[in-house]
Amino acid sequence: MIPEKLKIGDEIRIIAPSRSMKILDIQRTEVAKKNLENLEFKVTFSKYVNESDDYKCPPIEKRLEDLHAAFEDKNVKAILTVIGGYNSNQLLKYINYDLIKENPKIFCGYSDITALSNAIYAKTGLVTYSGPHYSSFGMEKGFEYTLEYFKKMLMEDKKVEIQSSKAWSNDAWWKNQENRIFIKNDGMFAINEGKTSGEIIGGNLCTLNLLQGTEYMPNLENKILFLEEDDLAGNKFQLEFDRNLQSLLHLPNANKIKGIVLGRAEATCEMTKEKWTRIIKSKKELENIPVIGGCDFGHTTPTITFPIGGRASMEIMGDITHLTING
Repeated sequence: MIPEKLKIGDEIRIIAPSRSMKILDIQRTEVAKKNLENLEFKVTFSKYVNESDDYKCPPIEKRLEDLHAAFEDKNVKAILTVIGGYNSNQLLKYINYDLIKENPKIFCGYSDITALSNAIYAKTGLVTYSGPHYSSFGMEKGFEYTLEYFKKMLMEDKKVEIQSSKAWSNDAWWKNQENRIFIKNDGMFAINEGKTSGEIIGGNLCTLNLLQGTEYMPNLENKILFLEEDDLAGNKFQLEFDRNLQSLLHLPNANKIKGIVLGRAEATCEMTKEKWTRIIKSKKELENIPVIGGCDFGHTTPTITFPIGGRASMEIMGDITHLTING
């Protein structure tokens, strides 16, 4: 199921299935609301979006109530998550998936939200989206590319050819909106050549791996994996990503994966094209699978929005990469 695209005047509900909106400063939330309202959307907030416990989030039952209410409300056309965190997978076995299936609509977020997005797709067939949080809209500079692909994916009904951003950033923009550091983007790069197409799943790799062995893990058959990771492992990123990817490749039907698209790592991870290539080339399972690195998604900015359950086409010849998304 592909949810209806957003139109001017539509209502967007902000929920906190992971960390609470209370952790954000008021200026950031005000800028985010203004930026969405400038797109002529109506912004509303879930009942418990500002509640916070020891985990810096609302209790499980309140997060569930807000999630269900957002899907059930006929006026709500899209749901944006406040921010990521660590524990949205606490909700999975309590979610009313029939309710979601009966009320399909856009659901968008990234990082820890990967658990919810992939689980909802696996349980209902509803296409969900890995894209900016509500908090992401609080960015005042360097947000143009993120907004462009948010609109292309969620407001337009056509295939999207992915073009790399001209520059990227990994600075603490939420602390200082003025003194930003932007780095020239060398763009996507080829690791394994080939041509393929398939359904997209993925997002944050370590969060996706939390679904392994459960009913919430999407089948890997005929899938193109979009995978990224944050900097929690620091300069051990290469080792951590390698073993997490290997774990994924041990799953049933991993031999039927159609392709992989890798999101950009954070600056502190000290990753290079050569290190990414070394990881992929070390996997015999990936010898004949097209792989692209350096795509604009993950924990740096800016980012594309991509559909979990949508379709992607990849064509890699030499140093030329083409990536098209539909959904």
